[in-house]
Amino acid sequence: MKFSIERGTLLKAVSQAQSVVERRNTIPILANVLIEAEGDGVHFRATDLDVEVVDKAAAQVERAGATTVPAVTLHEIVRKLPDGALVTLADDGASGRLTVSAGRSNFQLATLPKEDFPVMASSEYASNFSAPAPVLRRLFDKSKFAISTEETRYYLNGVYMHVAEAEGGKVLRCVATDGHRLARIDADLPEGAGEMPGVIVPRKTVGELRKLLEDDEMQIAVSVSDTKVRFATPDITLTSKVIDGTFPDYSRVIPQGNTKRMEVDASEFASAVDRVATVSSERSRAVKLSLDEDRLVLSVNAPDSGAAEEELAVAYGDEKLEIGFNAKYLLEIASQVDRENAVFLFNSSGDPTLMREGNDTTAVYVVMPMRV
Repeated sequence: MKFSIERGTLLKAVSQAQSVVERRNTIPILANVLIEAEGDGVHFRATDLDVEVVDKAAAQVERAGATTVPAVTLHEIVRKLPDGALVTLADDGASGRLTVSAGRSNFQLATLPKEDFPVMASSEYASNFSAPAPVLRRLFDKSKFAISTEETRYYLNGVYMHVAEAEGGKVLRCVATDGHRLARIDADLPEGAGEMPGVIVPRKTVGELRKLLEDDEMQIAVSVSDTKVRFATPDITLTSKVIDGTFPDYSRVIPQGNTKRMEVDASEFASAVDRVATVSSERSRAVKLSLDEDRLVLSVNAPDSGAAEEELAVAYGDEKLEIGFNAKYLLEIASQVDRENAVFLFNSSGDPTLMREGNDTTAVYVVMPMRV
């Protein structure tokens, strides 16, 4: 195998591959990237047995062939090469070494047989559709902060992507929750997605997917089966197993009868919460919201480190209310708001609070209160 490739193109492909590779693994081949050169392009394939990414890059192929080399080492080498360099990768098969050369630099990397590399079995997908990158980016970006990190509740360790009924008909919906907060984001249902089975997309896959969604003009081909989900652009294909579990009935958690309405400038609110939380004790980070006619007082009282208070002008016309929240949760939810105003709907100091962006019901957040 021998081919030449522009350094920037190679770096993009290898960085996508090496981020899928697990740093610590007991199977040596899983630390490697499979490089396959043929025709006028090269495929770079990496996997951790749960997620697989294949990146296609244009190259001048002199000799077709395939081999595997350590992904992280190759990435480091390419990253340190000068910008604009032409990189040549050559492997003669007999020596068990891959030569990477650019200008006066020359590296030899140990290879492992390509036959040992596990390729994820392609599955029959029940549903195939395409969606614009910005739509998918919004669905996952706005919900992923609420993914649970608790291993015992593994079915909450991802984003639940499914077809749901909303006021205006069927929508493509992403939901994530960790029991303390919940995010529910809707988008118009793409053509052909109506029969899609609901799947829980794992946290790592959501992180890797973000790199495919940078280009606003890109259409992403989505394929879903009961066990796998695949997202593809013309150059990159990301395939992942889905979490084998049942996502809880989240609709029971979303309060319907919250009538006390507060409207506040989202960025002002986030900044004020951030400021008063500076003195809160790290463990609980509790912030108290005291609401009165068009006035909100944010306060923190941490006996061991001090106290803080800040007043904000808000639109609020209901009875007085005092309610406490974890500052981190409030900040994360407030930072999701794209519009100027965030609307909070309260019931009482012990009930879950609903938040949305203005009158937009396509993004709804729920946060549980805490005692203060």
